[in-house]
Amino acid sequence: MFSASPSSEAQRQLWLQGAMQIAREAGALVLELYQDQSFETFAKTDDSPVTSADFAANRLIVDALQQLAPDIPVLSEEGSHLSFAERQQWPRYWLIDPIDGTQEFIAGSGDFAVVIALVEAHQPIIGVIYAPVHDSLWAAQREAGAWRYDQQGQQRLTVRPFQQPEQEPVVVAISRRQAQQKVLAHLNPNRSYQQVARGSCSLKACMVAEGSADCFMRIGPTGEWDTAAAEVIVGEAGGRIVSDQFKPLTYNQEANLGNPNFMVLGDQQVPWQQVFSGPGVA
Repeated sequence: MFSASPSSEAQRQLWLQGAMQIAREAGALVLELYQDQSFETFAKTDDSPVTSADFAANRLIVDALQQLAPDIPVLSEEGSHLSFAERQQWPRYWLIDPIDGTQEFIAGSGDFAVVIALVEAHQPIIGVIYAPVHDSLWAAQREAGAWRYDQQGQQRLTVRPFQQPEQEPVVVAISRRQAQQKVLAHLNPNRSYQQVARGSCSLKACMVAEGSADCFMRIGPTGEWDTAAAEVIVGEAGGRIVSDQFKPLTYNQEANLGNPNFMVLGDQQVPWQQVFSGPGVA
């Protein structure tokens, strides 16, 4: 299990550039279907929505990744999931969410993204998040920095540094559709907060990475594909993602591919365990 040697810097660069191009191609397809309203909506077994656009993007991404790196398997939210016994044999694998924020896609808010990550030895090492409506792409490679690419060019990402980590107001990214009070109940009432709303999990994580928000808490079901790419991007920008018990998230280490409730945290000088110490904390 995981006996293959680590990938080289040159390989990672090749995979990152390929994943960025594939995310843009999938984004272009999704954007066309979104603008034309040319998609059907279905309900999964857990009653969460999925669309024909999710499936179309999934096919494009999987086919392109298999061309880019034929020896690397692909695990997708919208694909069939092999048994844990089979997955345990993978030294590395692509982990994708063809459309993160399907509810936003259906609602027409524009806050959705194509998400591609590469996981090696249980750790995400490459992360790509592309928001087609905004034509913005966030990408990172472990130990090589995180970047945003948009119409203004290329910008290095860094979390917002606090001048007064113990008392400065904290900017909290909240969901457009998740009950805000659930998140706010976890915050220490003795601290000051500002709120900014955004759609998908990955885009809120990108807000933390680029410093337009300081933290984000997700309460409710998510999968490992919802956090892998963001974990690289946020981590390379100076932040981190942890469970609501402040423990690291895991990848392909359990049969269940679900995440616990988690938090995306910016400047590590902030005493986050004090910030998230409201009455809602278990």
